[in-house]
Amino acid sequence: MKARVDDRPEDGELHGVDVEEHGRSADGEPTSLDRRLYMQLHAYGGAGATAELVTALDGVGVAGVLYEDVNDPSGVALLTLSESPEAFVSEYRSFLQASPFAALEPKPDLTMLGRTYAIGYEQDLEETLVQRPRQRVLDPTLPWAIWYPLRRAGSFEQLSKREQDTVLMEHGGIGMAFGRAGLGYDIRLACHGLDREDNDFVVGLLGPELHPLSIIVQRMRKTKQTSLHLERLGPFFVGKVAWQSSP
Repeated sequence: MKARVDDRPEDGELHGVDVEEHGRSADGEPTSLDRRLYMQLHAYGGAGATAELVTALDGVGVAGVLYEDVNDPSGVALLTLSESPEAFVSEYRSFLQASPFAALEPKPDLTMLGRTYAIGYEQDLEETLVQRPRQRVLDPTLPWAIWYPLRRAGSFEQLSKREQDTVLMEHGGIGMAFGRAGLGYDIRLACHGLDREDNDFVVGLLGPELHPLSIIVQRMRKTKQTSLHLERLGPFFVGKVAWQSSP
């Protein structure tokens, strides 16, 4: 008898289903880790002065960043992070439902949620998935940020693995060059099934100055991934840090 697609599996039936992140040691041995960092961005209007928001954030244990919106003189965005998605429907939810954030005007089009992920070659999975992303967004020397979602076109999935790797290497090479120069760093989050617009990824560009981040986006436009294999890009949130929790 054929099982229905909505049948719940019996105990043991999930054996062999792999949801861990994978990398490789310096000796080439496969490694795995079942940890990841979730990040969520909520944008608001009607904030005016941000001092009251900063005071509220200082009084609770929120892990994250408050940005002032470059494109809205009364706009802000709060980036929160946690290894557990439960935080976004418990303590963070309660905090945002209370004053002063409850009085702000939500911008749902700029809501972004994603999780860190491994590509498969990383030697230190904990550093890649948890430590480095947390340190980057909480780094006081990187006050400028551009956050945006994207969705790949189906044409990318039709490429061979070798062709995909070539496309991604071209794209990633730009980011690594800016990182080596200290001009900008990226946060890559997967958001498959987590985004109301059905995006695939959320990207954060962080840096000491804004204009190199804009140049990163400009250079990326010319890559094969962006010019040929993206269905949708944005909307963009551009902001500067007004508050950060302790790293």
